[in-house]
Amino acid sequence: MKQLVLASGNAGKLKELSALLAPLGIEVLPQSAFNVTEAEEPHPSFIENAIAKARHASRSTGLPALADDSGLCVDALGGAPGVISARFAGEPRSDARNNALLLEKLAGQADRRARFYCALALVRHADDPQPLIACGEWHGQILGAPRGTAGFGYDPLFLVSELEQTAAEIAPDLKNVLSHRGSAFRQLLDKLRAETA
Repeated sequence: MKQLVLASGNAGKLKELSALLAPLGIEVLPQSAFNVTEAEEPHPSFIENAIAKARHASRSTGLPALADDSGLCVDALGGAPGVISARFAGEPRSDARNNALLLEKLAGQADRRARFYCALALVRHADDPQPLIACGEWHGQILGAPRGTAGFGYDPLFLVSELEQTAAEIAPDLKNVLSHRGSAFRQLLDKLRAETA
């Protein structure tokens, strides 16, 4: 595998993945380079949506494809916002409105436990019967008010208890080590190395 397409338009994800896969000699291309439309994400689980996005990008480009689906799961809300994390407060997508809705739903709630979850799926071709799957979790708690200016999404509300900092206050390099996405990427790299060994 010399090239793969990233089923995302996120420039940050592209940069991060390119750096991680460069030592394996794999070039990562954004799906936007092929005018691939965004895939539907109709499934109730992160893994199913990641696979759907990867298959869509692979089918559209003829290349192996990698997709991630990730979000925030809050225990007191039965796992919500879950797979609709980016659209929790509806369209158009808005981090500020999503955070406000989360705080509203948790008002007066003692249990503030939450976790970020990331599912990665890599398909070698569109009909790959054995996609490579890697998942990561990052546990924390939801604060009553945002803190920090780095990061995006729910980061300013997500307290990493052992550091007493939110995901929006942690240095990016440390965040990449601790985060759900970082954990999933490391697992995926191990699987890819085993395949190319």
